[in-house]
Order: sequence, then structure tokens, then C-alpha cells
Amino acid sequence: MFKKIFVSVLVLIVLGAAVAVIYQNTQGVAAQAAASEAAPINRYGNGNGGWGFQAGEASGTADQQVDRPAAPEHQLPAPSELSEGEMSELLYMREEEKLARDVYTALYAAWGIPVFQNIAASEQAHMDAVKTLLDVYGLEDSAQSQTGVFTNPDLQTLYEELTARGSQSLSEALKVGGAIEEIDILDLQASLQRTDNADIQQVYNNLLRGSSSHLGAFARTLQTQTGETYQPQYMEMESYNTILNSSSQGSGYGSGGQGNQAGQGGRSGQGGRGSQGGQGYRGGRGAGGGAP
Repeated sequence: MFKKIFVSVLVLIVLGAAVAVIYQNTQGVAAQAAASEAAPINRYGNGNGGWGFQAGEASGTADQQVDRPAAPEHQLPAPSELSEGEMSELLYMREEEKLARDVYTALYAAWGIPVFQNIAASEQAHMDAVKTLLDVYGLEDSAQSQTGVFTNPDLQTLYEELTARGSQSLSEALKVGGAIEEIDILDLQASLQRTDNADIQQVYNNLLRGSSSHLGAFARTLQTQTGETYQPQYMEMESYNTILNSSSQGSGYGSGGQGNQAGQGGRSGQGGRGSQGGQGYRGGRGAGGGAP
């Protein structure tokens, strides 16, 4: 009889301990869930300034960083009707970012310098951001999937000129990188002046920050690798110095970031320098002809 009572008491003790463990685990899960709801994670730093690319040198060096992936569509402001000019510039910008990516990919294969590989990855993020806008507005993507192949004939010519120039020496390769970023900056500044669509402005501003960071990275790499001081090839010296100083200070963009709509005029710029009529790829002076 005593043995049966002892066994019963032992079983009750074991059951009680099991119930206590289950209760504690349940309370722990509930506490974690409550904490998650109270402090949700925002992977894209979406605040007053949109998601923002991590351009610049918030930590480390700019050539060691790449931009954040493009934000999901729902994080963009609501789209509004596009003009023909805005449509054309979106399609052009998509291929312009592809040009940068493809040239840097080729130059990394030629020279093996990490700055080309890292910034090529950033340019892919830029391409994805513009592709998001194309999808939002129902525009057919004209960018070719094959590396080094472009729908726009001027960009096709520029790709060939830039890769040929960049293959001459490491110094020329890094200057090609700088030239591409200068032209991107000028084109983005001009495009920002010609659109009032908030979603397009948000993406262009983020691309502008990224290009400014990339320009600084190429200038610093040129200095460390060759001892040369980078000289702007398309931008005015004052504008270049402003961007270089900003890049060297670093700029991690996310919550609270604000766009930069600096820059005046259209792609015609000052006197036309590029391939179609602006101070950039669309002007009369491409990277292979007449640029320092």
C-alpha cells in the first residue's frame, strides 16, 4: 500500500514539473512575439527619406561597400502619370546603369581591383531600382540581358570605347570609372529637374548618392594605386570638390535621409559634352574623344 502511494506521489511530481516547463516556454515565446511587434525591423531604413542606398563611407572605405538592394515597390510613393520625356529617360537610365555595371565587370576581369567588382554590384542594385519603376509604370524593359550589348546605339559605342580605354592601363581604367560616375551624376541631376513624380525623384536621388560615393571611391583608389590625383573630366571643379568632400565624410542613407536635387540645366549642360547633346553620355563628347 505504501509503495503504491509513493509511486502516485512521484508521478504527480513529474507531471507537475512538466507542466511548469511547458508554461515557462509558452511565456517566453509570447514575450518574444510581443517584443517583435513592439520593435519591427525595417531592412530598408524606410523613413522620411525613403529606403536610401548605403552610399559613402559610413564605415570602412567606399570602394568596400555596395548599395542596398532596391526597395520593394510598396515603399515608393504612389505613381502618377508620366510624360513621354520621363518614359524615355527611365528607359535610358536603365541602360545607362547597365553600361556602368558591364564596363566595371570588364575592368575587374582585366585588372582584378576590388573597387570595380564592388561598384559593379552597386550598379546592379541601381539597375534593379530603375526596373522597379519600369514595372510600376508598365514600361517594357529595353535593356539586353547579355553583358556588353545595348539597345541604345550610343551606349553601345560608349561601352566599346570605355572598355578599350580602360584596358590600356590601371590608371586609365580608374579614370574611366570616374568618367562614368561623373556623367551619371550630371544626367541624374538633369533628369531630376525634368520630373515632378515623387517616386522617380526618390529613385534618382538614391542613384545620385550612390554615384557620388562611387566617384570618390575611384578617385581615392587612383591615388593609392598610382599616386595620381584624379581630375574631373566632365564636371566643374567646384562641383567635383563638393561631391568628393561629401563622399570622404561618408553618407549612410536610410531613415530620415533627404534627396539632393542639386544641378542645373538639362543634359545639354555647358556647351554639350557627351554623345547625344548633354554634358554626359548624351552630349557631343564621349569618354573616348576629347575627355582628359
